[in-house]
Amino acid sequence: MPARPAQRVEMIPVGRITVVNPRVRNQRNFREIVDNIAKIGLKKPITVTRRAEAGGPFYDLVCGQGRLEAYIELGQSEVPALVVTADPEDSLIASLVENCARRQHRAIDLLQDIRGMEERGYSATEIARKTGLTREYVNGVARLIEKGEQRLLRSVESGVIPLSVAVDIAECDDHEVQAALSAAYEKGLLKGRKLIQARKIIETRKRRGKGLATIDRKERQRVSADSLVKAYQADADRKRSLIQRSQATRDRLLFIVEAIRRLAGDESFMALLEDEDLSTLPANVPMRLDSSAGTAS
Repeated sequence: MPARPAQRVEMIPVGRITVVNPRVRNQRNFREIVDNIAKIGLKKPITVTRRAEAGGPFYDLVCGQGRLEAYIELGQSEVPALVVTADPEDSLIASLVENCARRQHRAIDLLQDIRGMEERGYSATEIARKTGLTREYVNGVARLIEKGEQRLLRSVESGVIPLSVAVDIAECDDHEVQAALSAAYEKGLLKGRKLIQARKIIETRKRRGKGLATIDRKERQRVSADSLVKAYQADADRKRSLIQRSQATRDRLLFIVEAIRRLAGDESFMALLEDEDLSTLPANVPMRLDSSAGTAS
C-alpha cells in the first residue's frame, strides 16, 4: 500500500524509533548536521511509520537517520516527526529512494541501494521509476555490482569513467582492457585528463583488485609492516628497469650520431645525396654532431 502523507508533526520518543535501513555516516558530515541543529534547530522533521507491536506505539524510520542520530547525540529524548501510513515494504523503498536522492553520499552506498532493491525482486524498470534513474543506468550498475567492480563503480559515480565504458571494461579480460579504453577514446567518451585518470584507475584495479575493502588500523599496520620490504624491492626493480631502458636508448642514439658523422665524412655518399637533392639536414642534426664531436675530443 503506498504511503499516505501525515497531516501534522508529532513529538516521538527517540527510543521508540527503529532505523530499518541504517547507513554508515561520514563523521565530518555528521558533526556538521549536529552543529547545525544545535545552532538553529531542526528545519525538516524526520519521517516515520507506526509499527504494530505490543507495548507500543513503536515506529520505523522512513527518512532522516542523520537528523535522528543528531538529536540523540544532543541528548534529546523526543524528535519532531511526520507519521505516515505505509507497510514495511513501502517504508524500505522510501528509505532507499531517499538515499539515492541525497546530493552528498558515498557512491558505493547509492549503488548498493540499487542492488538491494534488485535483490528484493524489483525489476530494472521499477527501480528506474522509483529512483528517477534510467533503466540503462540501473542495468549497468547491477552488472558492475554483480561482478564486484566497486573501484569502477566509484569512478562512474565520480564522473571519471562513463557507465557504458565501465561495463565494457568489466566484461574484458586483462589483456583486452586497453582495447576497450582505445575504443572509448575513438568514440569521444574518454579524452584528455579523464583518459589519464581512467588509465590510472585501471592500473590500480589491476594491482589492488576490483573491490574497495577497508581494514582496521591494526590490520593496516600489520600489512604495511609485512609488505614494506616487498614494496621497496618492487619499486627498486621498477627504477632499475627504467635506468636500463634509458641507458639502452642513450647507446642507440650515440650509435646513430656516430653513424651519421661517418656518413657525412664519406665524399662519395655526400655526392650521391647532392645528386638526389638530399644534401640538407635538419638544423638539430648538425648541432648534435658538433656537440658530440666536442664531447669526444
